[in-house]
Amino acid sequence: MEIFAQSTPESFSLFVYTLLFLTGLCAGFVDSIAGGGGLISLPVLLSVGLSPQIALGTNKLQGSFGTLTAAYNYIRKREAQLKDAWVGIILTFGGAVTGAWTVQRLEAAFIKHLIPFLLLGVLAYTLCSAKLGYEKRKAAISENLFYFIFGIGLGFYDGFFGPGTGSFWTAAYVMLLGFNMTKASGYTRLMNFVSNFVALCVFIASGNVLYSLGICMACGQMIGARLGSDMAIQKGAQLIRPIFMAVVFLTIIRLVYVNYITGV
Repeated sequence: MEIFAQSTPESFSLFVYTLLFLTGLCAGFVDSIAGGGGLISLPVLLSVGLSPQIALGTNKLQGSFGTLTAAYNYIRKREAQLKDAWVGIILTFGGAVTGAWTVQRLEAAFIKHLIPFLLLGVLAYTLCSAKLGYEKRKAAISENLFYFIFGIGLGFYDGFFGPGTGSFWTAAYVMLLGFNMTKASGYTRLMNFVSNFVALCVFIASGNVLYSLGICMACGQMIGARLGSDMAIQKGAQLIRPIFMAVVFLTIIRLVYVNYITGV
């Protein structure tokens, strides 16, 4: 539901810019810990009168700044290492490009209806594994195989559709590579930035980004992402795990509402 009628940069008030800055700050904080910042930012962008396409593009712009800031902070604090992630970065980039290209030619209805059930499985597994994510465990598969499957798969998914990507990455790192929650969050932000950036390029090429609002939100995003990633690194799984489960639950609710109730 739109709160404001305006939809051109000249007509947005100081109140709207302040609202979007604070929204970006909150979204960046939550997203840097457990993902799901779009649950906060996208509805607000739609409420100020943007069309869905421009809201999505502007959301990718501000979100890219947040994921980059959080990823840099995790790397700086040595919770993620670029040298260990190059294979994943390259494959995620390729998957996201393919997904972004494909979504413009195919109907995404099937995958939209499938994702809530996959996320429900992630939530159930996490709830049933009380110690999952608190400490490093033995990897179930090799890193190269992991990135071949999830770099291409989740990169494609984020370019094609998107909601829940961070949750899938975090769960995969914890379950299959044996990472603790803090390390998994760090690498998730890195991969999220790669696929966000690819999607952003697609939206820019289509002219569906409102830069004035996106940059305003990005300023808040960077502050929130820095604060959130600092707190996640300091508190570890005792902070990340409950927020992660809350984000997954809310994502499921949102997707069920959009796909099965409103039908849009």
